Amino acid sequence: MKRIAVVKKNKCNPIACGNYLCIRLCPVNRMEEDCIVRSPDGKVYIDENLCTGCGICVNRCPTEAISILNLPEALDKPPVHRYGKNGFALYNIPIPIPGKVVGIIGRNGIGKSTALKVLAGITKPNLGGEQEASWQDIIAHFKGNEAQAFFESLRDGKASLSYKPQAVDELPKQYNGKVRDLLEKVDEQHQLDRVAKELELDLLLDHNLETLSGGELQRVAIAAASLKKATVYFFDEPTSYLDSSQRLKVSVFIKTLAENGASVVVVEHDLIVLDAMTDLVHVMYGHEGTYGVVSQPKAAKAGINTYLSGYLKEENIRFRDRPIQFLERPPQDKRRWIPMTNWDAFDMTLGSFHLKALPGTIMRAQTVGVLGKNGIGKTTFVKTLAGVIPSKYAISGVKVAYKAQYLQPSEELVISALHQAIAKYEIQLIRPLDLKSLLMRKLSELSGGELQRVAIAHCLSQDADLYLLDEPSAYLDVEQRLIVSKVIKDMVSFTGRAALVVDHDVLFLDYLSDQLLVFSGEPAKSGLVEGPFSMEEGMNKFLSDLDITFRRDEDNHRPRANKPDSQMDKDQKRSGKRYYA
Repeated sequence: MKRIAVVKKNKCNPIACGNYLCIRLCPVNRMEEDCIVRSPDGKVYIDENLCTGCGICVNRCPTEAISILNLPEALDKPPVHRYGKNGFALYNIPIPIPGKVVGIIGRNGIGKSTALKVLAGITKPNLGGEQEASWQDIIAHFKGNEAQAFFESLRDGKASLSYKPQAVDELPKQYNGKVRDLLEKVDEQHQLDRVAKELELDLLLDHNLETLSGGELQRVAIAAASLKKATVYFFDEPTSYLDSSQRLKVSVFIKTLAENGASVVVVEHDLIVLDAMTDLVHVMYGHEGTYGVVSQPKAAKAGINTYLSGYLKEENIRFRDRPIQFLERPPQDKRRWIPMTNWDAFDMTLGSFHLKALPGTIMRAQTVGVLGKNGIGKTTFVKTLAGVIPSKYAISGVKVAYKAQYLQPSEELVISALHQAIAKYEIQLIRPLDLKSLLMRKLSELSGGELQRVAIAHCLSQDADLYLLDEPSAYLDVEQRLIVSKVIKDMVSFTGRAALVVDHDVLFLDYLSDQLLVFSGEPAKSGLVEGPFSMEEGMNKFLSDLDITFRRDEDNHRPRANKPDSQMDKDQKRSGKRYYA
């Protein structure tokens, strides 16, 4: 049985466990063999060949720093890359294909970005060893595999690569100047004007990078990557910070790169966008922070459905206990709805921005999703209802808990921030959101996804009647988003409270919402709030603004965007049913 042992160095704390508890407890060590030893950095090292997989060190480590897992039998080769002894290991690699967009889907911490960096030449694979592997060894490792030809072209200088990183907020730190100057510098195809127009950057070209929002930086980064003359383009999470309309436009834009003959590889968590953008999909499975395996490619629809099912039939691997299903919605009996709170119609002006809200009512035990473009007042509206923006329009008569869009981590321990959640809702919040291992860490030490989950738990644990959550899916992977949506829905049902949720992931909102608020308007100038509507009415209104239609997958009922001008798209537009609830 092949076994992998990973020690998370940032969690390994010999002082916290009473001086190397794992070394003292290891049965192999007690037989006078060095299975677990103290490493030069003061942490521990586990010899995978000596380890019996007894699980004692894993279960007794108070900081959950150790993972020891049996690997699938199909992994008969060394990893493509490993981050040192007892570090994360990546097995297999996605395959770039000329003229195709290849997607990668999987949980956070399972090696998607590592796979992309290996392909993009940013990380040279070590094949599980201590040093970078030679080209000869890399090509021998992939002999007989389609990846062999890719690495041979990389070795021979025949492949030219362009890479859009995940962390676009780092862009202003790397380049100080105007958008135009940056894009002109990388414009090897002399297509700046066309690309700027397609990505709606033409009005931002003379702005300094440091003044741009996250969504604007994302589109600049996509433009910069696509303007390079490359045979293979890599995009790591290209829709983060973008609204639903921008996401679909970016998916069309990226697809045109492949239509012009290039290979494109994309990591993406928005399933609707991934489905619309890709031709093929690799599913990644394994164990977060320990190892990740890249599956064989599948057609986009089949790959996404396989991921949701949790079972890879060809490889006989089950990587989730149960499949994820989207339920078709029966008509709701409005006679059973009980109003919780409402707001009257109001107009307010903040600087040059004008927001108008039509009157609305929120019902008990219901979740209201909020859809609309960036810059048309969604966050302003939620802050107004919560009283964060001082005004006479704040909701009165009910207690409100608010989770902000932008999270500001402090030096406070997670266990302190979540004391109410731990005391009241361990089963409803702490366990499903996988927060136990974070409790003794500082908020400032958490990743974006970890901090998001903590903030969601903090909000939902408050003694409130109405939860207001602004973009709770940000930084979360597909699975985490669906877990969060179920947690919100269950908490609302369990407590009889209500929730208002702003987000740009349409699939996420479809999964959790009972009703929809829809925003329209002109970004940075004006916004109009309408609703709440029924799901079908709200989606029809929202999709009309985007001029697209959605159908439901026949296998799991997930929403899928129809191809523009396809027969189904035309039929649904003609019937006025742009969305099937």
